[in-house]
Amino acid sequence: MSLPSPPPVSVSELNRKAKSLLENQLGEVCVEAEIGDLSKPSSGHWYFTLKDARAQLRCAMFRRANVRVRFQPKLGDSVVVRGLLSIYEARGDYQLIVDDMQASGDGALQRELEALKQRLQAEGLFASDRKLPVPIHCERIGVITSPTGAAIEDIISVLGRRSPSSEIALFPVPVQGSGAAQQIADAIDKANTLVAENIRTIDVLIVGRGGGSLEDLWSFNEEVVARAIARSNIPIVSAVGHEIDYSIADLVADVRAATPSQAAELVTRDTEEWLQHIDSQAAQLNMLVQRKLAAQQASLAHLKARLRHPRHRLNLIREQLKSARDRAALLIQQRLTRERQIVNQIRRDLRAVSPTMITRKQKDTVARLHQQLPSLIAAVLNRQTDRVMHLTQLLTSLGPASTLERGYAIVTSVNEGVVRDSKTVSVDSEITIRLHRGGMTSVVTETHDEPKPA
Repeated sequence: MSLPSPPPVSVSELNRKAKSLLENQLGEVCVEAEIGDLSKPSSGHWYFTLKDARAQLRCAMFRRANVRVRFQPKLGDSVVVRGLLSIYEARGDYQLIVDDMQASGDGALQRELEALKQRLQAEGLFASDRKLPVPIHCERIGVITSPTGAAIEDIISVLGRRSPSSEIALFPVPVQGSGAAQQIADAIDKANTLVAENIRTIDVLIVGRGGGSLEDLWSFNEEVVARAIARSNIPIVSAVGHEIDYSIADLVADVRAATPSQAAELVTRDTEEWLQHIDSQAAQLNMLVQRKLAAQQASLAHLKARLRHPRHRLNLIREQLKSARDRAALLIQQRLTRERQIVNQIRRDLRAVSPTMITRKQKDTVARLHQQLPSLIAAVLNRQTDRVMHLTQLLTSLGPASTLERGYAIVTSVNEGVVRDSKTVSVDSEITIRLHRGGMTSVVTETHDEPKPA
């Protein structure tokens, strides 16, 4: 009995599945081999094979990737490539899509370079907060490079054109080969020592060289150079290689220049630019001076308008003094008048209370009273006589005799005296009755609270 066969698929579907499986399972790979069958069509893409003694591998490196390659590969070159394994579905070709290519010797150097970068970055040597500011214009420039290379010639040319007054202190060193890195680091330390001991003045250091391969530039990728740059107290501009080259020295330096020529431009200002700046500052200064002079002239004119001859001031003071003297005299006269009035009033008051005046007034009073006394005594006697007569008449009309004469009687008892209330006498008691003429004695036979009606 045969096993069931899988369902059939199209070639396109099979190639698609194989491509997906290959890309997802293996992913990115790195291969070292020799180039064979190299093709560079007008599209800009590269097609080639990698081979060793027993096998070969089709490769494609598209234009967007191969523009970053720093050398021109040729048949027979030994290279290290990195890329993604895939399948070209249209033909079912198994191939490597290359993203990066290094010469075989450079590959090891590149890996070493990446490891050193990661370690120095972890230590903070690339941090921006530790970088020193570079002056806008430097008059004393230290250059650490080869005395016979193109770099120093480019720097001298640029400075001669832009800033002829700038001084160059060359610290000659080899820029590649065995021991070059240590000599570069020693030159950086020497420049700092000269500045620290006040032997020389250096505003900035340019450290670099012209372009070359990774191996040529390797001295500027070594740790000893990186640490010398990091401990420098002089600002350092790194100018290593060409614009596409980026070394560890570039990352540690305070400023990175793409080329030595650009480094010379970064640390100086062009003479024409200085002259324009000076002209601008001079024009601004002249404007400020003119403005200040105008302000001072206006102030002077104002002060002149306020300034008068001392005679005017003396005349004014004299007038003020005369006015003050007249006013003082008036005030004194007014004060004397008030004081004189007060004195006169006091005199009148004293005269009014003097013994002579009091005695005179008393004499006048006594004389007047002496004259008025007889008439006053007669008036008092008349008033008193009239009053006595009036009281006598009143007493007579109100006295007992008059009352008895009008028919009233006075009743007395032996024990009670004048009887005013019937309750004070008892029946059979003896009472005496006084009349206007004569009287009588009677015995009480009956008493009443109220008189009986007539």
